[in-house]
Amino acid sequence: MQRGALECFWTSLKLGLTSFGGPVAHLGYFHEVYVKREKWLSDERYAELVSLTQFLPGPGSSQLGAAIGYERAGWLGSLGSWLGFTLPSALLMIGFAIGMSSVQEWLGLGWLHGLKIAAIAVVVVALFGMQQKLCTGKKEAVFAIGALLVLMFTKQAWVQPVVILIGGLVGAFVFHDRAAKECGESLEKRSFKARWWHSVVPATLLMVVLMAVPAMFPESRDAMALGGLMHAGALVFGGGHVVLPLLETSTVDAGLMPKYEFLAGYGAAQAVPGPMFTFCAFLGAVMGLFGNPWLGGLAGLVAVFLPGMVLLGGGLPVWDRMKHFSWARAGVRGANATVVGVLGAALAAMFFGGSVSSIWDVLAIVLLVLALHFRWLPVWALVVLAAVIGAFGL
Repeated sequence: MQRGALECFWTSLKLGLTSFGGPVAHLGYFHEVYVKREKWLSDERYAELVSLTQFLPGPGSSQLGAAIGYERAGWLGSLGSWLGFTLPSALLMIGFAIGMSSVQEWLGLGWLHGLKIAAIAVVVVALFGMQQKLCTGKKEAVFAIGALLVLMFTKQAWVQPVVILIGGLVGAFVFHDRAAKECGESLEKRSFKARWWHSVVPATLLMVVLMAVPAMFPESRDAMALGGLMHAGALVFGGGHVVLPLLETSTVDAGLMPKYEFLAGYGAAQAVPGPMFTFCAFLGAVMGLFGNPWLGGLAGLVAVFLPGMVLLGGGLPVWDRMKHFSWARAGVRGANATVVGVLGAALAAMFFGGSVSSIWDVLAIVLLVLALHFRWLPVWALVVLAAVIGAFGL
């Protein structure tokens, strides 16, 4: 890898080792590291990428990390960011499938509770940081509050990308005059002449091939399993736990593994950092794809991630050209404000979903938020501290 790609790999590897809490918490971790600490991109650009990756099916937080890597060092940077963020949890999940004892038997449940508290604190800091940059006026606040209310009372996974899309469409009208003043004529002309099909056509052809290849081998158990994992990765919006029903259909219901093994892997997936999609490394290892658990785990991992990454590869260059139009920039302003509401709704779900069970939890969240805000300790150290406190019940 080139130097920039290695930098992306190393930075994301540290995130992959410490980013507990699922895709919502990952947004907070990414914002803290990539925006506030490393300053690789602005709050506005970060929100743009969050909006784009929420529109696309696939692993949202992993696509976001890959997009940030692309910003830093091109496609090699994107690959490095994905590898670093994915590798730790993937290795842990394959190791668990091969024979690791239950994490709960080793360490109990208290440390997991501590990690949930740390994740909430990280999201709180990210939410306030984005609100200060992206909701600077009353109109933006209306977008954020509207998204918050809709998502707090609607639990379907498909609603989230729809809300962001609506925010972008309405924003194209509400903020058009303001965006037109910011958008130069030369930018629009240059953007209009761009050959957007250079990324769209290859991505479309590759997606067709990915979806069709398993059907070419109907008698192959391995092809059947990989096809199910690819379809799950290509069809799910929102990432994280949303993909689990599709994965169960593709594995347990298809007779490729017993349900108790599926549930055991799901339990282990709650205890590891990084993307929830690495659960598919466990599935591939348990199913013994290609006759070897390590090879099967790698195949399962690539199968579920590849469709979403292909879609990102086709969509990111197109978006980078479209955004120079005044209507597109106005839409981004609306979508960015909406993303603040989306993150607020996710935080509310974490806070009231059972992660916070006592006044001591609230106090711990406040202290962790202050520690993050004033940078008393790095994020990874706070995560470890929260886990230790939870494990010993301090």
